[in-house]
Amino acid sequence: MKQSQSLKAEISSLPDTPGVYQYFNESGEIIYVGKAKNLKKRVSSYFNKIHEQGKTNVLVKNIASLKYIVVKNEEDALLLENNLIKEYQPRYNVLLKDGKTYPSICITNEPFPRVFKTRNIYKNGGTYFGPYSSTYTINSILEIIHDIFPIRTCKLALTKENIQAGKFKVCLQYHIHKCKGPCEAKETAEDYRKNIEQIEQIIKGDANEISKILLDQMQELAKEFRFEEAHQLKLKYDLIENFKTKSVVANTVVENTDVFAYDENENSAYVNILRISKGCIIQGYTIEYKKRLEEQKEDLLAMAIVELRERFQSNSKEILVPFEIDFPVKGVSVSVPQRGDRKKLLDLSLQNVRQYKFDKLKQAEKLNPDQRSIQLLKKIQDALQLEKPPMTIECFDNSNISGTDAVAACVVFKKARPSKQDYRKYNIKTVVGPDDYASMKEVVRRRYTRMINEESPLPDLIIADGGIGQMEVIRQVVVDELKLNIPIAGLAKDSKHHTRELLFGFPPKAIGLKPVDPLFKLLAQMQDEVHRFAITFHRDKRSKTQTVSELDTIPGIGEKTKNDLIKHFKSVKRIRSAELKELVETIGTARATVIYKYFNPDLTA
Repeated sequence: MKQSQSLKAEISSLPDTPGVYQYFNESGEIIYVGKAKNLKKRVSSYFNKIHEQGKTNVLVKNIASLKYIVVKNEEDALLLENNLIKEYQPRYNVLLKDGKTYPSICITNEPFPRVFKTRNIYKNGGTYFGPYSSTYTINSILEIIHDIFPIRTCKLALTKENIQAGKFKVCLQYHIHKCKGPCEAKETAEDYRKNIEQIEQIIKGDANEISKILLDQMQELAKEFRFEEAHQLKLKYDLIENFKTKSVVANTVVENTDVFAYDENENSAYVNILRISKGCIIQGYTIEYKKRLEEQKEDLLAMAIVELRERFQSNSKEILVPFEIDFPVKGVSVSVPQRGDRKKLLDLSLQNVRQYKFDKLKQAEKLNPDQRSIQLLKKIQDALQLEKPPMTIECFDNSNISGTDAVAACVVFKKARPSKQDYRKYNIKTVVGPDDYASMKEVVRRRYTRMINEESPLPDLIIADGGIGQMEVIRQVVVDELKLNIPIAGLAKDSKHHTRELLFGFPPKAIGLKPVDPLFKLLAQMQDEVHRFAITFHRDKRSKTQTVSELDTIPGIGEKTKNDLIKHFKSVKRIRSAELKELVETIGTARATVIYKYFNPDLTA
């Protein structure tokens, strides 16, 4: 790698200590931020060799200068790297894609706080819990809170001065016992605050303590024969126990633990966190990183752990991960569970991150419906070693019965989808008798001769609905006669007329594809479509021929009369067996007499 003298001098003077380095381009922009146990060794490794990954070589070519920050240890380097990447978003660092704002629970900073769901976070606006990636989860928590605790849902400014001035009146919530009426001073701020404290415990996942308190109070009231009050507490107790039943996924051995799972594809990395408190999942969230270089999964997971723990202000001392990572944070235990409750939690986190990845891919397909099609076409390109993806594919098929009413059809697929306006039907004109090869030659010759004359775009791939023989006759016309360079493939069928294999090349060879492969299904769809189109055309032509053949031989019967007869009787068979009176009512006496005499010569003799 060529380097300027000043850059070489900067690298040679780097210390052998932990730190964070920043690369700048010629415009002075930060293009990459990285951490290192040893700054000198790590930075030098970028410049003393040709990297296997092309993207890394591009990064190095764009480095004009560098700066570094020395830190005490690897932990500080990890935290500082994360902060700098978030602040500057360098071009070659992974990009945190967090466009969707998930809802949080807000407890406002008011004398009588409100508790509600929000997607907006404001400084000093209150205490926020979340975000929650599941709307069902946050709604369930809020529902249980409002069922148990009589707190207000209004947006009134309940200051001490406003309440004393008598500005407010109690609403329906008060009368149905969902609120105790602090707006009319029917509840003190101190009593209201006790409810808020218990609500915070539930949101944090510490519902066990509240259950114990309610149970003790319920038992004391029962001893004093205050059964109505005890019953009201029992209703609250049952609601909390029901909430705990739905929330608990581990026993109380697993406390204050953060569980992380990782999944990735070629372009992105996905990391899920499950926060566990006293045996309950209190939060679940997944983030996505857009890859820029060939980052190691261990580094990406470590970076995500820092980001998510900071975001949720987690101080858990235990972290569970799916594989070993270097996470040099003091006082935090990092382990890869192999069995037991911790392994179940890790499996649950893995399930969540995979579902998130799947959902993102499905959303991308909906937003860009061509994406899946292009992927399939690239697979065809790779399988057949074509110069480019076959954006336009044409498929041919013949149809005849013992050589009668011989027809052929061409269907066109553009971007792996049927383009029905481009479908074409062909009556075989020059071939006598059942000769599929000659018929295919005629149709292919007519098709591409016309396209050449009209200067229409030619297809990227031709597929014959048949095996080696059909491929060869197409090649003779396309390559030998018309001198066109269009790849030709064939779809061979088994004895049950099911697509068996894809053939390509001359001499043709089978391309290994499994029936469950999406590419195989696409090709089978093309074969079924051209067969359907050809058969439908042949059936229509044969039906029309059979319908009009006998009527055509009757002297004096024209096209209009034939159409009127078919429209009324639906078939020649019914015309043949019709009474003279019915024929007269349909086409008149003169023509009806001719028709009746033709089909009933013995009766009229």
